[in-house]
Amino acid sequence: MSVKRFKTISEFQQARQLPKPEHPLISVFPVESVERLAIQEPISWLYDFYCIGLKRVVNSRQVSLKYGQQTYDFNEGILSFVAPNQVVSLSIDNADVLTQSGWMLLIHPDFLWNTPLAKTIKHYNFWDYSVHEALFHSDKEEQTLITILQTIQQECHSNIDQFSKRIIISHLEAFLNYADRFYHRQFLTREKANHQVLDRLEQVLADYFNRHDLLAKGLPTVQFLAESLNLSPKYLSSLLKVLTGQTTQQHIHEKLIEKAKEKLSTTDLSISEVAYQLGFEHLQSFSKLFKTKTKLSPLEFRASFT
Repeated sequence: MSVKRFKTISEFQQARQLPKPEHPLISVFPVESVERLAIQEPISWLYDFYCIGLKRVVNSRQVSLKYGQQTYDFNEGILSFVAPNQVVSLSIDNADVLTQSGWMLLIHPDFLWNTPLAKTIKHYNFWDYSVHEALFHSDKEEQTLITILQTIQQECHSNIDQFSKRIIISHLEAFLNYADRFYHRQFLTREKANHQVLDRLEQVLADYFNRHDLLAKGLPTVQFLAESLNLSPKYLSSLLKVLTGQTTQQHIHEKLIEKAKEKLSTTDLSISEVAYQLGFEHLQSFSKLFKTKTKLSPLEFRASFT
């Protein structure tokens, strides 16, 4: 499956048969004006600019979209965020013409140059989302966001003056701050789904530590766990922080210590053998982590059982 790359906003709008943007570095337009996509097979693309989508899917028959490994019914309001150079893949259960309603906001990084937002925009965790981690919002919240987008669109279509960029940036910041609110709220409102993620994480870690080739594989990484769960690393750590008070890395360490205690108390393996079986390349690293977490060295912990 080939990946289509759009280097400029103008190139994207030309490909989707839209008018040339009023401003080359930022564009806001209703999704209804975009050429409808006839989906025959999975497609992938990436942008050299930020892309924010506030949209619903409207079709003559019920259509579900697959983003990553998860299926969403897009009858609810959805906010999606794609940062530059992130590949987006889209597939549909049955070949059909995909019709959407809503808005799109495209921002080239050059537009943010020499503004505080150029640095802070990367601090919003939702840019690291896998696409299936889109944000849900209510009808009332959707109207608030649409009002902001319409204001930005009006500024883009007006005569550019010395205040234009500053005003647009302030509205962009407001939009992103609302999105940040929705992002953190999902950890509280999607309790069942979030605990299911935690259960799956525990199973992935259990399966990993039951392998017989851990020395060759090494310690499990945050990236490995996130990919196993079809989540982004930042989303996974944020979720675990809410559910357990720990980051993903801290969760890995807790599981490591749990397995180490089990081996130290129930087997005759040497300390080195325990460390290597858990995936540690160096005994010193294992001993240091164990003492940091338990206040005892591995030998002291084992001695407490004799």
